[in-house]
Amino acid sequence: METIIEHTDPVLLIGEGDLTASVAVCLLNAGHKLDVYTPDEKKFREVFNMHINAQEKIAAKPCDVQKLSIYADIPKENDYKLAIILTPENVLIKQNLLKRLVDDFGKNIILAINTESISLYDLQQGSDTEVKLIGLNWTEPAHTTFFLEIISAEDTRTAEMIRDLAKSYWGKDPYIVKNNGIRSLLISAMAREASFLVDNGYASVDDIDRACRNDAGYYLPFAGNCRYMDLMGTYAYGMVMKDLNPDLSKDTELPKFFKQVMESGGLGMENNKGFYSYSEEDVDNWKMTMEEFSYQIQSMIEKYPFNYNKAPFTD
Repeated sequence: METIIEHTDPVLLIGEGDLTASVAVCLLNAGHKLDVYTPDEKKFREVFNMHINAQEKIAAKPCDVQKLSIYADIPKENDYKLAIILTPENVLIKQNLLKRLVDDFGKNIILAINTESISLYDLQQGSDTEVKLIGLNWTEPAHTTFFLEIISAEDTRTAEMIRDLAKSYWGKDPYIVKNNGIRSLLISAMAREASFLVDNGYASVDDIDRACRNDAGYYLPFAGNCRYMDLMGTYAYGMVMKDLNPDLSKDTELPKFFKQVMESGGLGMENNKGFYSYSEEDVDNWKMTMEEFSYQIQSMIEKYPFNYNKAPFTD
């Protein structure tokens, strides 16, 4: 039986961390009744309230928080059609949670789980192949960014329905890929080269950030990689890549300086220690600044959608 989801249907959201709070805002903005299970309700409410306050102040857009319920365990009393799951990148954690949800809610519920490096095929091992499982990768803050990566198995009908729902009501510009995500591969390739340059003394972390922000960060929101090469001259980029590709990093291990960050327990702004060091005031300032920036860049990208074809210099 095919499951049809409306934007007003109840959704079960399971997760922890900042991303869970912004996904919640996204779904509430769309009109869903939302039940959230999170192991750290205090943290969830703190980040969720920050987003709601910023949305009302910056975008003058209210959010119907009356449709939000938070639970200390996964609720079973609702007949959910969709569960959105945000878990650590651990195959056993994901498989066990998926099995529990199927046991609780049956095979008709759509399970949409984040997965950056684990294929849908691996997640389905040991479970019923009839389960409606898709990958769903978000980026932070989920309620202002247009990104949504949908990972589908061979049958794409469920993925296509979520794509249409996300495009019409969630404020997304989604795409569908098969079995494995592509976002993490693209980001990891760039991060590996950046790490190689830092590890070998060619550049500092600050140099890398300035180069990415002031070049790629300038055009990527407008065109993406491939269209930008078309704009600048595809053949010329091909010739440059032909010369550069042999020299790009092929490391399969983490670079030394990255290992040092991880071994020292660096979690970034979560514990004020990452590639940079932060005070509590720094963290608060960065988070509030990013909140404001996310609305500003959202407004800019809306002017130039992916298939932008408006004549230049016109109203």
